[in-house]
This record gives sequence, C-alpha cells and structure tokens, in this order.
Amino acid sequence: MPDFAALREAMVERHIRARGIDDPAILAAFRAVPREAFIDDRLAPYAYDDGPLPIGSGQTISQPYIVALMIAAAGVKAGDRVLEVGAGSGYAAAVISRIAKKVIAIERMAELARTARKRLTDLAIDNVEVLVGDGTAGWPREAPYHSIVVAAAGEIPEPLIKQLAPGGRLVMPVGTVHGIQELVKVTKREDGSLQYSALGSVRFVPLIAG
Repeated sequence: MPDFAALREAMVERHIRARGIDDPAILAAFRAVPREAFIDDRLAPYAYDDGPLPIGSGQTISQPYIVALMIAAAGVKAGDRVLEVGAGSGYAAAVISRIAKKVIAIERMAELARTARKRLTDLAIDNVEVLVGDGTAGWPREAPYHSIVVAAAGEIPEPLIKQLAPGGRLVMPVGTVHGIQELVKVTKREDGSLQYSALGSVRFVPLIAG
C-alpha cells in the first residue's frame, strides 16, 4: 500500500502551500484528513494527485488545491458555522470541520449523502451534518452562516445570499457546465450590500435545483 501519510504531506507542501495558501489552520486541516478515505479503494493510489476524481453518480471529488482555495477565500475560521452545498463524498466538509465549529453539508443525491455520513462517522467527525436536499435553497434552519461554499457551477441562488451573515463570505463557481466558469467570492457587508471578487477559472459539475 502507498505511504498515504507521506503522500498527504507532499500534497500539502507542493499543491497547497507552494501555491500561496499558507494559513496554518487550513494546512493542518488538510494534514488531518485522509483523502483516500473519501474515494473508492481502486482510486486510492491517486488520492493525493492534484486533480478531481470520480465518486459515482456522475460527480467528482474536487482537486485539493481548489478545495483549499475555496476554504481560504471563504475565510473559514474557528467558531464559524459553515454551509457547504454539494457535499459529494464528504471530503471538503471533513476538511472544513477541522477549522469551523459546525458544518451543514447538503447533498442532492441520497446515496452519496449516506456514504459521506458513514465516512465521516468512521473518522469520528461529529461536527458535520450531511443533509439530503436542494442546495439552491440552502438550509434556513441553521442560518445565518459565516461562510458558504458551493461545489457546483451555476448562478448564485438568492436564498444563499439571504442566509449569509453580515460580514460573511460565499464562494461559488459561476457559469455553465459547457462554458466558462469563474470562481467568485461574494462578501456581504454589514449594511447588506455585496462585494464580488473573481478568483480564477475553474471547472465544476452543474448546480441542479430540486
């Protein structure tokens, strides 16, 4: 079997810190979460490549650098309540859980959600709640959120903006699946106005309502 601990450390150094993300809390979170636990065993040798991997149902686990970039842009910090839309395999939620106080992760596909819950339980991660639902509607019951991270591309849903706390940050790829997608950060100012920042081109699966 590969030396996953060594591969994980190399990933953090080469693909995250070397590319400008040096927040100690983020680096520690990536060191703490075994990415191989969130993919099929046959793909385990590729767990620490800096690229997406299939997780079934036409979905993917995002490349580690992009996960790190989104967490950094969202400004996730200790004590935060975070909403993740598009939980997938549960990997990003697991990483965020090592920083934030609580993570609400919404997944549209029940099978993926069940698998994500099991993986998180197996790793004794108890501050993530994986819910099956329409991510475009967010999860008002736990709002407002300090940070919202959306792992699917489309237009920014208005309910997510409403559920963002004043001073909060939302990070999401904006665009179509066959067109140009731009990773966008939205900051809600204290007066409710919005500030938009472009973070670069990306490629994600589409955000689907319902």
